[in-house]
Amino acid sequence: MNILKFGGTSVGSVESISALIEILKPLQGDENPIVVLSAMGGVTNALLDMAENARNLRDYGDALKLVEEKHFKVIRALLPAGAQNPVLTKLKIYFNELEDILQSVYNLRELSAQTKDLILSYGERCSTVMISHIAKQQFSNAVYVDGAELIKTDSNFGQAKVNTYMTEMLINDFYEANQDKLLFVTGFISSNDDGRVTTLGRGGSDYTAAIWGAALNASEIQIWTDVDGMLTADPRIVKKAFSLPELSYTEAMELSYFGAKVIYPPTMIPAFLKKIPIVIKNTFNTDFAGTYIKHGISPSNLPIKGISSIDEISVLNLSGSGMVGKAGFSGRLFSMLSREQVNVVLITQSSSEHSITFAVKPADSLKALSLINKEFELELQARKLEYPEVENGLSVVAIVGENMKRTPGMSGKLFSALGRNGVNVRAIAQGSSEYNISVIISKTDLSKAVNAIHDAFYADLKKTLHVFCLGTGNIGKTLFKQLQDQMPFLADNNDLQVKVMGVSNTRKMYLDPRGIDLNTWEEDLNNQDTKASLPDFIRRMKAMNLPNCVFVDNTASHNPVEFYLDILQSSISVVTCNKIGNSADYEQYAAFKQAARTYGVDFFYETNVGAGLPIIRTLKDLMLSGDKVACIEAILSGTISYIFNNYKDGVLFHEVVKEAQEKGYTEPDPRDDLNGKDFMRKMLILARDAGYALEEKDIELENMLPPSCMAAESVADFYKELKNNSAYFENLKKQATQNNKVLRYIGKLEGGKVSINLQMVDENHPFYTLSGSDNIISFTTNRYKDRPLVVKGPGAGAEVTAAGVFADIINVGKR
Repeated sequence: MNILKFGGTSVGSVESISALIEILKPLQGDENPIVVLSAMGGVTNALLDMAENARNLRDYGDALKLVEEKHFKVIRALLPAGAQNPVLTKLKIYFNELEDILQSVYNLRELSAQTKDLILSYGERCSTVMISHIAKQQFSNAVYVDGAELIKTDSNFGQAKVNTYMTEMLINDFYEANQDKLLFVTGFISSNDDGRVTTLGRGGSDYTAAIWGAALNASEIQIWTDVDGMLTADPRIVKKAFSLPELSYTEAMELSYFGAKVIYPPTMIPAFLKKIPIVIKNTFNTDFAGTYIKHGISPSNLPIKGISSIDEISVLNLSGSGMVGKAGFSGRLFSMLSREQVNVVLITQSSSEHSITFAVKPADSLKALSLINKEFELELQARKLEYPEVENGLSVVAIVGENMKRTPGMSGKLFSALGRNGVNVRAIAQGSSEYNISVIISKTDLSKAVNAIHDAFYADLKKTLHVFCLGTGNIGKTLFKQLQDQMPFLADNNDLQVKVMGVSNTRKMYLDPRGIDLNTWEEDLNNQDTKASLPDFIRRMKAMNLPNCVFVDNTASHNPVEFYLDILQSSISVVTCNKIGNSADYEQYAAFKQAARTYGVDFFYETNVGAGLPIIRTLKDLMLSGDKVACIEAILSGTISYIFNNYKDGVLFHEVVKEAQEKGYTEPDPRDDLNGKDFMRKMLILARDAGYALEEKDIELENMLPPSCMAAESVADFYKELKNNSAYFENLKKQATQNNKVLRYIGKLEGGKVSINLQMVDENHPFYTLSGSDNIISFTTNRYKDRPLVVKGPGAGAEVTAAGVFADIINVGKR
């Protein structure tokens, strides 16, 4: 025999009640199930509001009519006309009684706990009477049972304590006399020895089911709700949360205590004592096998079973020298709170015994504060204790699982996930059982924290990176195309999902909390009415407060650089191909690096130097491995590389420059490339990454062009001057050819000094065979002394630069 409990959403509409009847059909047999019902969804809250309105002399009649009509609508939809009158009459009697009670509250302006329990009891009574009559159309043996008559409690209205012995005796006697019936029992409600209605508190209908199950030694207790069992996290917060096949009683109690509303801790106590399995099932997905809560669960590979949270919590901190070494202080504090019915959710105490921090429900916070001030009045006046204050706007997050006890590094993984996402932990508590680690955080960080923890502990799921992109030029467009093409590969091989949450150019911006469709991003951006505003874009990015965020700068503008520090300090990683930030003042470069370290995020800029070439990463790896860099030589301008690789016999220098411009290798004014400034910035970044605090003025930059070329007033005049100076360039080429050498514009870092000049190199030099527009860099180190480590390849172009940005984003995800 099984106990089936159906919650508010499972009895809240015509469709859900029809589904309930279908669930019961195949269960008829030698042992009829016992069905425990909650009030219709939303009715209990409506009754509470009516009671408060009556006490405060506000209207409650309209709300009462809505609740009445909610029930009548179901009856008219699910019962034939000839069968409606008996149940409508019974319900009308209930609603008349309820109206009389509310009118009494209104007249007296008094709402006692006893009266409130009586008002709330009508929710379960009405739903159970209604559904039992509907069930009679399918099951002739359906019977309504007022559970208040069989569950006996003390007189602690609102949270009554069950008299187990008397209750089990009454239930067994009733069941013996009605074994052939299909019993529909009111959940939540009970009565004291005087027959006055009491209620069982939060999760009371679940508790009713467990009491009946324990009394009758049921095979299992089924809790039918609107979700697929117990999930790894609240699915409203974590979209990737998944159902758990089974949990131990301890795990389920820990999860439910810290906010998992599928089931409540008192529910499990009667079942736990009798070792009766509890099954959480979905009324709207009957194919789901359910989550089993039971003894002797199978071993699990999951590091934790779930993440639970309490949205609203208040914290009080009591500190002072009067606590140190004083036996019984904690007992005095918590005994006093317990005596006054203040429930303490979480406790943590400093090892010095100088302070105790504890969390309570916000509704109890001022009461707790008043009680402490009264209890410890003498200590407070003597300054042995500091006056406590209440801190609101906080939440609790807890990770739960029996495997935690056997798995090292659980705390480290938890705090790493929180720290990397800028979530400040206000207090920590871990029981000696090691089944639970709980942290108190700001409520504004709750969603981000839970998602970050979920990504950290469930590695077999796809970790989600939330990306905000600035710049929609060639690099930005190409990056989106690469992201779109590589999504399946990232999911299959990197367990990574990249969601673009925001995009902006100089004209418009577009942010969407659901993510931006990369198939239609350009059209969607153009259709936006929101004008681009960089400060507003960053403000909205931070306001989303998402975990694992990456800000991507695909521009060449000074403006975004001004916000890098603020972004990093907001625990958001920065990926940039914009070299302005790292090549300006060294103080700024160092501040970016320090902020990334301090706030546990990444500042990646591989494309600052060689587009998609692994130059910065190679240098970093060499230094991390303990190698010493003696010399770095490089050609880091694709434009200059192309020009000198193609300046051969029969071709004049200005003709090669013109050809490079026509092929798109140069800026509109080729002098922007040939003046060596861009090359200089790249060498400056390399030098800084190699450990040298250099400024732009410290770099020796040789101009490869005669002064008259650089001084030309226009691009056309520039080409005239190049042609006029053909003899100068031809002479350089002739000297190189006569000595079996080639011309190369080379940057060099050696001994902490950087120089960039035009050189002639022979076939023994690694740059001799350079071709096309490739970049090349050689690292001479202690390990690569005789034969330098050389990195060579395309150093410009949208495809390779976007690929470098893409790689940096993925590296953020790997961390």
